[in-house]
Amino acid sequence: MFDSYGPLCTEVYDFTKPVGHSINGDIEYYLARLANTKGKILEAAVGSGRFLIPLLEQGLDVDGFDASSAMLASCQKRCHERQLSPRLYEADFATFSFNQVYEAIVVPTGSFCLIESLDDAQQTLLNFYQHLEKNGRLIIDLMLPSDWQTGATNTSTFSLSADEGILLESKAIAIDWVEQTTLSYLTYEKWRQGKLIASELQKFGMRWYGLAEFKNMLEKIGFTAITCSADYQYNQQPTSNHSIFTFEAIKK
Repeated sequence: MFDSYGPLCTEVYDFTKPVGHSINGDIEYYLARLANTKGKILEAAVGSGRFLIPLLEQGLDVDGFDASSAMLASCQKRCHERQLSPRLYEADFATFSFNQVYEAIVVPTGSFCLIESLDDAQQTLLNFYQHLEKNGRLIIDLMLPSDWQTGATNTSTFSLSADEGILLESKAIAIDWVEQTTLSYLTYEKWRQGKLIASELQKFGMRWYGLAEFKNMLEKIGFTAITCSADYQYNQQPTSNHSIFTFEAIKK
């Protein structure tokens, strides 16, 4: 019944988040934090390359993986257009396994929150730990649900050309305060000259974490030197007024 980051979702993502489009300053923040990195970097949930390509263009050695074949195809196309050739893998958070360790693993802009299962989230953190070299760094963003209203519907349109466009409807289905999850349904419809030519229905779930809770998860895996900042300001102490939090942790 549901698609997951299919072709229409990818088209909207490419249209609204072109290569180098910084979300709240995330690209600038990560470039600053990775400035002295000499070894290999892994970006988890690489999508279609919005974030990956600017890092490559700054000379960083970055691999990427994503569970969506449509997103990866777009990423490969964008990289090829810029004569870039990173290693890209189709893989899932909880099960990825590469014959490679990294100096840094990055998960920007809340992608980790897309892991709905707490067990899968814990397994993913363990996977990150196992794929880091000694003293390697994990940098990972978390997001909190803000202004959530169950039943709220938002409709957007994206004009791809004079004849084609995509209509996106997002409906907030439920929030579970005990499990710390939200559920939305996203409906994508592609229209050409007033006729519907394709559609996708996406189940969009997210999980959020308390800051102490997430720090404890990292510590249980074995991470040390854990820090947390807010809104892509490294020295900004998190408060309830913030909605984006970035954790950094070291594998000893």
